[in-house]
Amino acid sequence: MIPRRSFLQSTAAAAVLAAPAIRGLAQPTVTLKFATFMAPQSNVWINMHKAWMDKVTQESGGRIQFQGYPAMQLGGSPAQLYDQAKDGVADIIWTLPGYTAGRFPRIEAFELPFMMSHAEATSKALWEYIQTLAADEFKGTHLIAVNVHGPGVIHTAHQPIRTAADLKGLKIRGPSRQVTKLLATLGATPVGMPLPAIPDALSKGTIAGCVLPWEVVPSVKVQELTRHHAEFDPAGGALYTACFVMAMNKDRYDSLPADLKKVIDANSGLTTSGWLGKVQQAGDAAGRQSALARGNTIATIGPEAAQEFRRRSRTLEVEWIEDMNKRGYDGKKLLDTAKALIEKHTKTSKA
Repeated sequence: MIPRRSFLQSTAAAAVLAAPAIRGLAQPTVTLKFATFMAPQSNVWINMHKAWMDKVTQESGGRIQFQGYPAMQLGGSPAQLYDQAKDGVADIIWTLPGYTAGRFPRIEAFELPFMMSHAEATSKALWEYIQTLAADEFKGTHLIAVNVHGPGVIHTAHQPIRTAADLKGLKIRGPSRQVTKLLATLGATPVGMPLPAIPDALSKGTIAGCVLPWEVVPSVKVQELTRHHAEFDPAGGALYTACFVMAMNKDRYDSLPADLKKVIDANSGLTTSGWLGKVQQAGDAAGRQSALARGNTIATIGPEAAQEFRRRSRTLEVEWIEDMNKRGYDGKKLLDTAKALIEKHTKTSKA
């Protein structure tokens, strides 16, 4: 028979040895599904999404893991991504709100012509703008970050673009409501379609060209399907940009332990938004080089020529303000705030 004292000592020792295992059981691993329309070989997926996921995994001590689903591998269409996060089909998504025209109207201020400065500053401005004036547009999810891409570029298969008049009658793909309206004011025939549909449309001649930032060009082979590219001299301003959102299923976020919420929170917000924009625009150089390597023509639209683009598209701001007023918002206040925030963050962020 084991003496009582020895038995108690043995039991205590066993409890101490078992403590790490018990603590381990109290800290389960969480696996989150991350979905987007971007291709697995794209700059965005590799250098933004995967880098973000790896950082979260590392800072959580491996307790947050991810299953990645690029290229709509969870099914559905790019326009359904936001609702996939809202409904729990995916835990986290990154998408273009403009795919659902008019659903997120207040953030369209950032997609108006010649609004952006560079992607880091404009992304930070977009985050602050949403937090102060448009948070309820994303109330169905837990917003992690927002960003914009670098300056938009015009890519055409056969017709070089050097002036606004060169766009007349051309069917050009646009990513969002404001960008397609911009194309229309420039004399083009705008065609709205998600990014993954561009290669097929170009190869079949359904469209004559598209507007895209340089960084995404290689992932949809636009440098192979077009021969001409028109970029804007920064001194004349950026023709346009598009807004993106990284959002999480609200219930999934709320269900996380407090310490894991802190990890997500530390990789959310203003700084993360700026980082996403900066990394996305940093991919422009490689995208531009892919066109040069094929011998394509790249025209630069200087400040003087850009004035015609500005003149033709000036009515879009007025129309957008009127649209916001009809929806019950102060359109001028929204636009003025967006411009002021971009200016503020441009002064404190490096291009």
